[in-house]
Amino acid sequence: MQSKAQLLAWLMCDGVHIDPATGKHTILGVFSNIQAKRFPVTHPFMIWFMTLTDCSAGRHEVRISLGPDPTNLQPLIRRSFDSPSPLQRINLINEIRNLSFPSAGEYSILIEVDDEPILATSMHVLG
Repeated sequence: MQSKAQLLAWLMCDGVHIDPATGKHTILGVFSNIQAKRFPVTHPFMIWFMTLTDCSAGRHEVRISLGPDPTNLQPLIRRSFDSPSPLQRINLINEIRNLSFPSAGEYSILIEVDDEPILATSMHVLG
């Protein structure tokens, strides 16, 4: 039986540096909400960093959806990745450019791997 992917870490940040000598990831500018003086607002660039484990060997797909209504989310990221083994930890760096928010409020985020939800959370956009 194939195990369900597990999410070990999920962060919103300004950047991720990968040391070429060691492969270590340095996370830069972690934040948990977005602030704006007026709306609509467009956030120019952020990274959604995640670490997964328990992914069976082979090709997988991650999908991240976002929206002001948790029952009507829009896909924001859809990408495939490879897992060499369920024991492997997989770091995914997802660049988000020009993400627009029409108004202040709580925006729902859903992360799925192979169409299985692994995280439902929210992000606050403050005015």
